[in-house]
Amino acid sequence: MRKTKEQSLIQGNILQSLISFAFPVLLALFLQAMYGAADLIIVGQFADTYEQSGVASGSQLFNMITMVLTGLTMGVTVFVGDCIGSGKPDKAGKGIGTGIAIFSVLAMVITALIVPFSDQLAALMHAPAEAFSQTVNYVRICGIGTVFITAYNVIGAVFRGIGDSKTPLLTVAIACVINILGDLILVAGFGMGAVGAAVATVSAQAISVLFSLYLIGKSKLPFAFSKSYIRFDSACLKKILRVGIPIALQEMLVQFSFLFIQVVVNSMGVMESAAVGVAEKVCVFLMLVASAYMQSISAFVAQNNGAGEWKRSRQALFYGIKTALLAGFIMGVVAFFAGDLLSAIFSGEAEVIACAHEYLKAYAIDCLLTAVLFCFIGYFNGCGKTVFVMVQGVVGAFCVRIPVVYLMSRMEGASLFHIGLSTPISSAAQIILCVVVYRLQCVSAWADR
Repeated sequence: MRKTKEQSLIQGNILQSLISFAFPVLLALFLQAMYGAADLIIVGQFADTYEQSGVASGSQLFNMITMVLTGLTMGVTVFVGDCIGSGKPDKAGKGIGTGIAIFSVLAMVITALIVPFSDQLAALMHAPAEAFSQTVNYVRICGIGTVFITAYNVIGAVFRGIGDSKTPLLTVAIACVINILGDLILVAGFGMGAVGAAVATVSAQAISVLFSLYLIGKSKLPFAFSKSYIRFDSACLKKILRVGIPIALQEMLVQFSFLFIQVVVNSMGVMESAAVGVAEKVCVFLMLVASAYMQSISAFVAQNNGAGEWKRSRQALFYGIKTALLAGFIMGVVAFFAGDLLSAIFSGEAEVIACAHEYLKAYAIDCLLTAVLFCFIGYFNGCGKTVFVMVQGVVGAFCVRIPVVYLMSRMEGASLFHIGLSTPISSAAQIILCVVVYRLQCVSAWADR
């Protein structure tokens, strides 16, 4: 039997433990970003702008779905991490079984909503007329693969909960390679455009999940598990959903605000539509370090809080912010001064590249702000304060980002730079909320002593 490489996060040097756990998460996110970017890169190089616009709009929708699923699986990560930290492996197994039951039902519901209504979804996104059929095809085919997206996220959540960030790295590496090969064969080789990109994506997800299940079957897991655990255990269900639902709602509303940006830009024209799709893919890479810390700090805090090590949790937050800020500064400089070079990786159209660079200049500011915001979100998720995480996300999305996008789009001569400014303005407002709540939490902790 292969023993899983679970990592104890409740002892040893905090910064070293955090970085050693976060680095595989970072690599996994990088490969996952490459996995998502491959479609747009290869379609941009071997198909026309209409095909690229279809992939850009369709992938934005599925990015929202994926982020919602990831947020909901955070309930599993926190539940498992807390059980492992408090020495309750049997309880962790029952929670995982409940998680499998939840997401099996959810995958079927999402598939039933997306596949038959792909045309309506493309219309709601205001997909440009020239790229409408491409958007529909991409959405419908990826909708069929929802079960694999869901399964991958559940498996990754379990491994992160037990402190193993290396197995998800291996599985996403396999998915990335298969997706790129599939895109090259179907898009570059057979000229299938958006359809080929979607087929390659679904196939890669399916193979990655099968490989993950193979590894689990060969592993000695640090918790008890049997098929009888795959059911809705009421106690586990409440705890998982109490953490996961607010995060999922927050992610859904935040991603909806980004989808709103895509809808507004789609109305501006096919070039702008493709440009935002390109810029958003670049932004995923720019935010990798912050995203890795968000996931890692959640697991770190969950384990340490479960063990009663509250001070280590707070210290991990500030170590994360300091190191993420350094990476954020570097990424911001790259986005502002070399955004055109990064965009050229995804598109050969000069106009698309120029528009994408304008959008990225606004995101250069957000690179610094996200470094702070994502670390706070990871900390609050790990503490189980996911209702607050949802609230600050809703405030950022609906009270700031969407109104700013609307106002900017109404300006005469508005460019993608002006629309892109909505994101750093939103992040700044969310950071203020996080700092206030953190200070109140600290005051409350001292009062209890």
